[in-house]
Parts: sequence; structure tokens; C-alpha cells
Amino acid sequence: MSTASGTDLTQRTATELLSLYRSREASPVDATTAVLERIERVNPAINAFCLVDAESALTSARESEARWQRGEPIGPLDGVPTSIKDLILTRGWPTRRGSFTVDPDQPWEIDAPSTARLREAGAVFVGKTTTPEFGCKGETNSPMTGVTRNPWDTTRTSGGSSGGTAAAVAAGLAPLSIGSDGAGSVRIPAAFCGNFGFKGSFGRVPAHPLSPFGTVSHIGPHTMSVVDGALMMNVLKQPDARDWTSLPPDPTDYLDGLDAGIAGLRVLFSPTLGYARVHPEVSEAVAAAAKQLEALGAHVEQGDPGFDDPLPITTGLWFTGSWTLWNTLTPAQQEVTDPDFAAEARLGSEMSNLEVQRLVLRRGDLGSMMRQLMQRYDLVVTPSVAVPAFEAKPAGHSEMTPENMLGWTPFSYPFNLTQQPACTIPCGLTSDGLPIGMQLVGPMFADALVLRAARAYEQTRPIPRPTLL
Repeated sequence: MSTASGTDLTQRTATELLSLYRSREASPVDATTAVLERIERVNPAINAFCLVDAESALTSARESEARWQRGEPIGPLDGVPTSIKDLILTRGWPTRRGSFTVDPDQPWEIDAPSTARLREAGAVFVGKTTTPEFGCKGETNSPMTGVTRNPWDTTRTSGGSSGGTAAAVAAGLAPLSIGSDGAGSVRIPAAFCGNFGFKGSFGRVPAHPLSPFGTVSHIGPHTMSVVDGALMMNVLKQPDARDWTSLPPDPTDYLDGLDAGIAGLRVLFSPTLGYARVHPEVSEAVAAAAKQLEALGAHVEQGDPGFDDPLPITTGLWFTGSWTLWNTLTPAQQEVTDPDFAAEARLGSEMSNLEVQRLVLRRGDLGSMMRQLMQRYDLVVTPSVAVPAFEAKPAGHSEMTPENMLGWTPFSYPFNLTQQPACTIPCGLTSDGLPIGMQLVGPMFADALVLRAARAYEQTRPIPRPTLL
């Protein structure tokens, strides 16, 4: 659907929609209707949504429209169509977590902190996006919801575990969505699908209930502009007492100073982190993006942080979490789980207490090392993912090993272990027309700085949209 001026509202950012609402060139009902029509047309090709509630969305949109007509929007996202990853509790809708083990026929009366803050800000919820079972892997496929596909090429994966979220945003199926990131699950799919994905410092966005996979899991936005990401973070970072790991209130307005640039910043560009094997087209695009940061005034130095691949730490702790979650299920429930999750749980069952504790200590060493390194640098720049989006396949297509699970995304999981703020922003396309992402990592608590750096780069290379669908 378009406005009288011919604008396709599904291709507008949230910031642009809000401007149209203020000028009365479009309304929340116009935008929501356009998004719902596009979901009906496009979602069958990519399978980004596991639930769409058109009736509820249009009711919310009409309420928002009335507020805008009175000049009384209730919050900074009033009337913006938004989707929610199906790991995140949303009042009135089942949260199935991509799993047959979750009974949808029960009261759904609780909003997670992120959905509560978005609702309070006036966002119009259109539906829930797909996830692998329990968010257990970097691809979005599951026995319950099938395979979610990439809007740039539907034969390719959207990544995961926030693959439905990333695919929906890139395809114009609502400009805002919320995902989670335990080993790269915001940044991997955002890089594969060509959108901006951000995970703040651990605890900056409160969560409830906390992830069964431990203190690596962050909640964060997917958008098609950095400005929209900052706008969402202003809403999401509000405190919630249900999360005992959440950080104290942050009074920073992430939109203030967003366009201040990066002149003088000290940047460590690490093409491989010292251990990764990277697709040549990814290497070339990210190296060019690092050069662009230098042209913007940053002091860019190439090197490595100095740590070994922490894949064994990540997967060891992850598999332990899988085993813990597995033991909350009945035998009948265990029978219907994703074979990949079942394999992770089996690997977790083989971990001894001593092995787990040693991994925890190694993680602590890594975190300490990175805190010290970031006293010398303002940012670390790497590829987001080592490869372009690969073939989309069903659950259980390969043996579950640490390398098969995460070996192709060696740049994401280190910064879940260290809990640092990190984002991915598109920096080019492969010869096959697939998005490539650059990762920007900041010091702990420097969320605003990461957003500012991403915005500086975005102003030189605006985020493109797929034209396939």
C-alpha cells in the first residue's frame, strides 16, 4: 500500500514513518495495513512469521491513529509496526520457542521486559517471528516451523537464531523487530539478511525469564537504519526489576550525538581475530569498510586482540545449558525435539563439573583480557560472519559438532563471552548478490559509541533493501 504521494510504506524506516504520521501524510492504519498485506504476499516465500495477528494489529493501529490525530502520541514508537521473536514473552500470544514441547493452550498474560517497553512506547505488534527450537543454533529451522529463508535469495539461510526477525525486517514486513543473541543470534542473521543488528552491553536490555544458556544472551533490535536501532534502544534499555542481571538505568539518549562522527577514534581492525578462515569476498568488503572508517577520521590499526579461538568455551557452556534445559522436559517431550537440540543436550551430558568450571575460568580470563585491551582502543572491527549466507536446509541436516554449529561464525561468539556491545552493519554484496556485514565492537558500557560509529559508516553507505520479493 502507498500513500497519496506514492510512498511504499513497507519500505520506510520507523523514523520515516513517524515523520509521515506527524505531517499527516500517512497514518498508523495506513502503515499497518500495508505491512499486513505484504506479509500475506511475501511471507510464504521466506517463512519469517510463525504467528500473525492482523485483527489485534489493526486495533492497535486505529488506537494509535486516534492519538496522533489528537496530537498525543504515547511514546517514541507510537504506531510503528513491530514484530517479536518467538522466544520473547508477549502478552496475549503463545510463545512456542520454536518447539512442539510448549503447549500453546495456556494463559499468556506476561510481557517480557522488551515487549512491555515496546508496548508502552506505542509499537503496533503484528506477529511473532520464527526461531530454531529454544534458539539453539545459528540457522532458523525447526520441526515445528520448518525452514526460514533469506529475502535476498530464498535458497539461502536467513541465519539464526533470530532468522525470522532478520528476514522480516529486510523484506519490509514491519520496520522494527526484536531478537536475542547468545552466540551471535542477532548479528548472524542481520549480516546474512542485510540489516542492522545490535546487541548492547550484557544487562543493558533487561530480560525475563533469563536464558537457560546463561549470561551470554542479549536482547537487541533489528532495523534497516542505525537511527531506528538507536530509537529502539532508547526504549528497550529502560530498567525492569525482574532481571537481576540488568544494569542500572542509563540516562543517555542514544539519538543525541549519533551524527557526531568518529574522527579521532582508535580502531583495531582484526580481519581474522588471529584464527578465523574468511571467505575472500567477505575479507575484501570488510577491509574496504575499515578503510572507509579511516577516511572518516578514525585512527585504524590492523592487528589481532591476542586470544585463541574461544569456540570450545562457547560450545561447552552452551551444550551444558542445553543439557540443563533437556532435563526440564518429560520423556514424551524429549521425543519431539529438534534433533540438533537433542544432540546438543547429549554433548552437554558428557561435560563434567570440573570441565565446566574450567571453561568458566577461561571465560573470565578472556573477559579480563578484552577489558584491558579496550583501554587502548575505542572499537574493534571484524567481519560479522566469515562466510556469506549458505544453503537453507531443514533441522538435523548435519552432525552436531562445535565446528558445524558455530565454526563459520568465529567473530560473533567471543563477544557474547565478554558481554561487550557489538553490532553488524551491511558493507557490501558478494558476486552472488548476498549481503556482507561488518562488525563493530565497543568497550563494555559504550553502547552509544558503537551506535555512533555504525551511523558514521551508514552515512557513507546507506543500507540497501532486497529486490527479489
